[in-house]
Amino acid sequence: MRNETRTVHLVRPGDCNHYGSLFGGTAMAWMDEAAFVAATRHARAKVVTVHADAMDFRHPVPQGSIVELVAWVKEVGRSSLRLEVEMWVEPIEREERRLACRAGFVMVALGPDGRPKPVSPL
Repeated sequence: MRNETRTVHLVRPGDCNHYGSLFGGTAMAWMDEAAFVAATRHARAKVVTVHADAMDFRHPVPQGSIVELVAWVKEVGRSSLRLEVEMWVEPIEREERRLACRAGFVMVALGPDGRPKPVSPL
């Protein structure tokens, strides 16, 4: 079983464009943050984002929705971690979940000197 990090956000008016859907940049920031937490939990060190794969938007995320982000470490290199992040959207008024977005991230662990630091394997 994979170790997952889960975070939840409410989609508020300030998070949305004039169509009432979540801004793509906000979605990316939330996903990067979830990846950061998952990578930090694995590395137990300072980590930084070095790459984000293409974000695959599958469904709009409307204002007023509940968003759950699920992030997990998929692969580990010497000092790098490849993570997957999914964004699930739930309307408040009904019991339904849809995968709204998915992306991959690469983080690198850094030591106190700011240089790449080895991390434990999966």
